[in-house]
Amino acid sequence: MPRSKEIQKQMRKRIMELYQSGKGYKAISKALGRQRTTVRAIIHKWRKHGTVENLPRSGRPTKITPRAQRQLIQEVTKDPTTTSKELQASLASVKVSVHDPTIRKRLGKNGLHGRVPRRKPLLSKKNIKARLSFARKHLDDPQDFWDNTLWTDETKVELFGRCVSHYVWRKSNTAFQKKNIIPTVKYGGGNGMVWGCFAASGPGRLAVINGTMNSAVYQNILKENVRPSVCDLKLKRTWVLQQDNDPKHTSKSTSEWLKKNKMKTLEWPSQSPDLNPIEMLWHDLKKAVHARKPSNVADLQQFCKDEWAKIPPQRCKRLMASYRKRLIAVVAAKGGPTSY
Repeated sequence: MPRSKEIQKQMRKRIMELYQSGKGYKAISKALGRQRTTVRAIIHKWRKHGTVENLPRSGRPTKITPRAQRQLIQEVTKDPTTTSKELQASLASVKVSVHDPTIRKRLGKNGLHGRVPRRKPLLSKKNIKARLSFARKHLDDPQDFWDNTLWTDETKVELFGRCVSHYVWRKSNTAFQKKNIIPTVKYGGGNGMVWGCFAASGPGRLAVINGTMNSAVYQNILKENVRPSVCDLKLKRTWVLQQDNDPKHTSKSTSEWLKKNKMKTLEWPSQSPDLNPIEMLWHDLKKAVHARKPSNVADLQQFCKDEWAKIPPQRCKRLMASYRKRLIAVVAAKGGPTSY
């Protein structure tokens, strides 16, 4: 092996000697019996690095060629849901055989990392247009307008555990130890539906929804909770009611009821929970309720009422003070999904 390397070294030096004496690639190739591409590569290396010695390399050369790398990037850019196994098969079709961890590492070096996709409402072209129109229309509304808006919504609170991903640190073969599992109950173990409202001055009333909610039930909730909340929160006479476009909210009977009771509503773009800051309060509520570990639906409902009342007015005030940022985000996304 040392003798072979020495011969190669001598050959490289001989190529450079002939080149420096004025010989061309073709003449050197013919004189030494070497391929013209070999001669050209050695001379190019000398021009670039000033030496024909073997340069130090960090480990084994990668099996993924620049062309294969471009193919990987193009495929995941076109379809981000492509798996590393699918990419592995794609490379195999062009005779590049690598393991899928190698593919993930190479994509990582190019700033592409595997992540759990965020869940956002499906937006139609009509939805996108309506969201963009809403954001532009209200972008320059005075802060006083938002401070006198009563935000409303319904949510479901699960009795046992939230519908989120969890992780545990554990050793091998301990997956089914009690401390490493999350208990589940058939059919979810029960849940509670609640309706709530808030304004910049603090949380309003929270109503527990028993049974199926229809337009009549919704109207009764509004009747019992909206005006008392407006009074408690000291909203001005020009206050506005915000509600989403759920069929129960926009039915003919509900629309007539709102008109009869002189409740002005804020026009609302469908599929836009990111424009309703009450979603942040729902997150706070569920976190606080589950920290208390309710054992039955009755406890769950009571804990919801207790924790809703504890929401600090400062939290509500901050949410409304930054509301314009949500509108800016929608405009920047051209009506598409935002980070809210």
